[in-house]
Amino acid sequence: MLKKTLGAVTAFLLVVIFAHAGYSAEYIGAKKCKACHMKQYKAWQKTTMANSFENLKPGVKAEEKKKAKLDPEKDYTADADCLKCHTTGYGKEGGFVSLEKTPKLINVQCESCHGPGGDFRKIMKKDKKFKLSEAKAAGLILPDEANNNCMECHGSDSPFNEKVDPKYKFEIKDRLEKTHEHFPLKYEH
Repeated sequence: MLKKTLGAVTAFLLVVIFAHAGYSAEYIGAKKCKACHMKQYKAWQKTTMANSFENLKPGVKAEEKKKAKLDPEKDYTADADCLKCHTTGYGKEGGFVSLEKTPKLINVQCESCHGPGGDFRKIMKKDKKFKLSEAKAAGLILPDEANNNCMECHGSDSPFNEKVDPKYKFEIKDRLEKTHEHFPLKYEH
């Protein structure tokens, strides 16, 4: 009897381990974040990130593209080098795939900086006074000067860098202030 029970428990644990081995948090899109973070959402909508996908279309930002030695009449909306920085989660499990398959993930949305929200949103919805440490353990990223993922797109591989035009110089402290207004949250976390 003990052998059968031990065998069943071992089999169960192996199933659980292998089921979670390929698990990746779900990208949910900015509209789901908006439900609880309306002020942040409205502030984000005024940023260039909120419409970054538009810049990939032919004729848009033509002068900037010429300066960066890009063809201003080319359609970059399916270009992998561009999509990783003009969409949310491109190249990552559950992230942007194409305009046809994942239109809710165009542009640089909340999850581009804060991580895929599927898991930490559940914690936030369950208890509005959630513990920040629990949300972070579930994947929430709070970018700051020391811990940020901004340079994935604003680094030297971008055709839009300070060598092309000084206006593209990236100063993290300045950008964090301009990204969207960081309103105090209603509850202490």
